[in-house]
Amino acid sequence: MGQKLVGILLNAAVHGGVPRLKTGQESLANYEEAAAAYGLTPCYLKLSDIDTQTGYSRAYIKGTQGYKKVVIPTPEVIHNRAIYDPGSSGTERLLRQGIQVYNICNRYGKDQIQGLLERSPELRMHLPATKSGLSGLREMMESCQDLILKPCRGSVGNGVMRLKRSSTRRWKLSYSPSGSKRWFTIPVDREVLPGALRARLTSVPYLVQERIPLAEISGRPFDLRVSVQRGWGGEWQVTGMFAKLAARGGFVSNIARGGEALNSSFALEQAFPGEAAAQLRMSVLTLSLAVARELEQSLPGLADIGLDIGITDTGRLFFIECNGRDQRYGFRKAGLDGLWKDSYRRPMGYARYLYEAAAMHNSY
Repeated sequence: MGQKLVGILLNAAVHGGVPRLKTGQESLANYEEAAAAYGLTPCYLKLSDIDTQTGYSRAYIKGTQGYKKVVIPTPEVIHNRAIYDPGSSGTERLLRQGIQVYNICNRYGKDQIQGLLERSPELRMHLPATKSGLSGLREMMESCQDLILKPCRGSVGNGVMRLKRSSTRRWKLSYSPSGSKRWFTIPVDREVLPGALRARLTSVPYLVQERIPLAEISGRPFDLRVSVQRGWGGEWQVTGMFAKLAARGGFVSNIARGGEALNSSFALEQAFPGEAAAQLRMSVLTLSLAVARELEQSLPGLADIGLDIGITDTGRLFFIECNGRDQRYGFRKAGLDGLWKDSYRRPMGYARYLYEAAAMHNSY
């Protein structure tokens, strides 16, 4: 196929750890192995080292003595693994130079994703009832018994709260301070919401959603993380999935907040009869692909996402969240090392596909 460079665009902090092999959840070994399978050489970039004027960049490439920073022609294909807001001037400059950057943006607001999916009659039935802000909270408290409040720009469960009705006027608010895995619950009067809660919902964009009564294992709710990626051939495929089991007494399943990663087949079979578990698995695959195809209509360059899909105890599926930069390590924590490696391999296959598609286009 011919060896070509594929750029892996990293945040500055992660990029700085490359020569010391200190890259957090990013596995350099997996990138190397996956890229080699498609005749590619990965080079690790940060935005400030890419010179769009000259067409050259400084990047880390693995050699016999480890990773060294070298000057190279800027790769024609780059997989973005850094966090940039939509319309980032740096990434826009790359696109204007004709560089193919996929997952050009991987930070989308939950409200934006919700709005895009609401356009689809097929997907609308899989979305929980949703409002926004303080006015939305008051409206939802009139019609719902159990609510989840989550910041539109939050990640790994930070800032998520639960508000559950305990009587006609009384509610219970559950929250966890940032960086903590402990949960606290305080009583709330419907007519006199705590000042801190009102301040939070008026200062930071929040979604207010009816809580999905998730299926449980031994009293612990779980949902599924589904890795949906483009690979060789360019089509969306489900690379794999794993279950995220909430900590005992908790209601969020994020691994960073005390959740536990499990094999998805095991989790489904614990919560549902064998045949139903298999049917639900297939339904989750179908829904996940439908979500990816809907989002790609409005989000250019989308190619590698992680979707959270919830299942009620009656088997109804709900879309919970889209992660534009799926961390992938949950596969390894669930003992699914093969799928963990596949989640790196498929995006490298997509890079090769982009190279081949460009070559074919230029030959005409």
